[in-house]
Amino acid sequence: MITTMITTTTAMMTWISPATMHSLGWALLHFLWQGTALAALAAAAMALCRRASVRYVLGIGTLLLMLLAPAATFFYSRNHPWQAQGARAEALQTSPTAAWPAGQGQTIASNPAHSAPAATSSNALSRLIEAWTVEAWLLGVAFFSLRTAGGFLLLERERRKRSSVVGPRVLEICYTLQDRIGLSRAITFCECKWLQAPAVIGWFRPIVFLPATALTGLSEEQLQAVIAHELAHIRRFDAFVNVFQVLVETLLFYHPAVWWLNKKIRAEREHCCDDVAVTVCGNAVEYARALTLMEEWRGAPAFAMAANRGPLTERIVRVLGLKPLGEGRRSVGLTGSVVCLTAALVAGNALLGMSRTKPQISFVAQAAATAAAHPAPSTRSAPAAKASPAHPQRDSQDNETAGSYIDAMKAAGLGDLTVDQLVALKIQNVTPEYVRDLREQGLNLDPEKLVAMRIQGVTPEYVRDLHAAGLNPNQDEIISLKIQGADAEYDRGLKEAGITPDVNHLVSLKIQGVTPEYVRALKAAGLTPTVDQVVSLKIQDVTPSYLKALHDQGIDPRADDAIAMRIQDVTPEYVRDMRALGLKPSTNELISMRIQGVTPEYVKALQSAGFKFDVNDIIGAKIQDVTPEFIERAMKHGFKDLTLQKLIQLRQLGILEPKADL
Repeated sequence: MITTMITTTTAMMTWISPATMHSLGWALLHFLWQGTALAALAAAAMALCRRASVRYVLGIGTLLLMLLAPAATFFYSRNHPWQAQGARAEALQTSPTAAWPAGQGQTIASNPAHSAPAATSSNALSRLIEAWTVEAWLLGVAFFSLRTAGGFLLLERERRKRSSVVGPRVLEICYTLQDRIGLSRAITFCECKWLQAPAVIGWFRPIVFLPATALTGLSEEQLQAVIAHELAHIRRFDAFVNVFQVLVETLLFYHPAVWWLNKKIRAEREHCCDDVAVTVCGNAVEYARALTLMEEWRGAPAFAMAANRGPLTERIVRVLGLKPLGEGRRSVGLTGSVVCLTAALVAGNALLGMSRTKPQISFVAQAAATAAAHPAPSTRSAPAAKASPAHPQRDSQDNETAGSYIDAMKAAGLGDLTVDQLVALKIQNVTPEYVRDLREQGLNLDPEKLVAMRIQGVTPEYVRDLHAAGLNPNQDEIISLKIQGADAEYDRGLKEAGITPDVNHLVSLKIQGVTPEYVRALKAAGLTPTVDQVVSLKIQDVTPSYLKALHDQGIDPRADDAIAMRIQDVTPEYVRDMRALGLKPSTNELISMRIQGVTPEYVKALQSAGFKFDVNDIIGAKIQDVTPEFIERAMKHGFKDLTLQKLIQLRQLGILEPKADL
């Protein structure tokens, strides 16, 4: 899993342009001080507010600003002039003499006061920091995204499998409280054993889970208050806010202020629901006792909103109307907020100075202009290199050189070039002949694309070969093809193997490492995949040896089936084990069995119970959680002529499930 995340992140990094990398990296770094400043302001404002509902709204608003801050910084740096100037500064610092006539460039380079190695080293370090920052951020987002998805999937699985409808008496209490709170939505109330504290799960169709510990360990009055607390979460749409919090935690995971603020928001949310519970039930003492009993019930999943979530001691004190524990430290908190805000602003000012590279290009440009106006003596021969009225030929040759390059570029179709564009073109050795040759291939190029193509080593011959192969890529596609190493020979090999990719497919195939030999091997194994299917087959590591092993077991999948089987981990060994048990599942049935978690051990257990199910029956039994233990329990009750449908009905109605006494 970690290797896959790193590989995916590395692939994504290759698609991020230097300008985007620069903007994104500095946006992430700038959020370090921005997030601290916003958290400090939120802490000060929340310390001055008495009502939990106001503190909750302040927290959500600040969290929204935290999400918007790096996005705004990113778009600002993309559109602000110093972003483009910074990129040109790097080019000038890499080769400060290439953009100017020979004498002027040597003047700048030979003068220690105007040399740029220190600036070049600084920019190299800056680019390295940006790349590391973005790559680490992408890895972190991938990790927390998988963590969140896994948590929600596990929660959904438990919700579906291990819950039952509450008894009539508790259901009547729940409906009465729902009417009293004013909720007209369809809400399900379930009893469960996998939770130890009441909790709400679900967004559009919320479910209130009441564990056996709460149903048996709380009095009716206490139970009413706890249920009212959970209904308050539903009425306030807290589940949607919680998802937003998880999203921000995933994207801005690296800042402690985000986690601190989310913790405060969740605590204030519980306070708000406590207020609703006390208002509805009217007995703060009994509710406080219920919270005290649930202090030890900490068995709720992280993504569920449970009644025992948050600092219970503080909640109990607050419900009873006592003086809050942190009341005396309010002034200290305000002082700390001011200190944090000041430190954040100082750090922000320093980062702004580091990220702006405009002074560097201004310095180089100024040095070049100064050298052109006042050429320094050459180290070889001072009289020969001295620029003065006595040597008009030298000045004339320099002006003619610059003028001839500009005129030649105009003749090649590039007119009205700015100084920065001329410098970049000259540094990358973009000649008028190079421009004309590319135009002969039907390309209408702008200066930036010319520089990019020259950097990537795109030659007119390379473009000509692509056209001869039947491809007609635009400028960006040509650059992408060259970056990935996809050329006309690679395209010709794929076509000979039996697939005809377009430009975008060619890039995707090359990225995934698809070779003509791989395509031929797939066809030899009996597949006739499309280009998209070839990419998917390669991504899922569907190899010719895997297909051959399936064929040996009597399975002849199509391309889509092979992809699905590989995704669901349908191995040749799995097929062999199922066939050994007397089953002959088709390709789709194998996929369904694997999705539902049907194992050879499960089939053996069903068969040992005396039932002869076909493949569809086994899949249906697994979906309905008809286990061998459940079948044995049904048979012990003396039921005769049991069929799968009857077993499923018994399972759904919970007839054989032991009920906890209320």
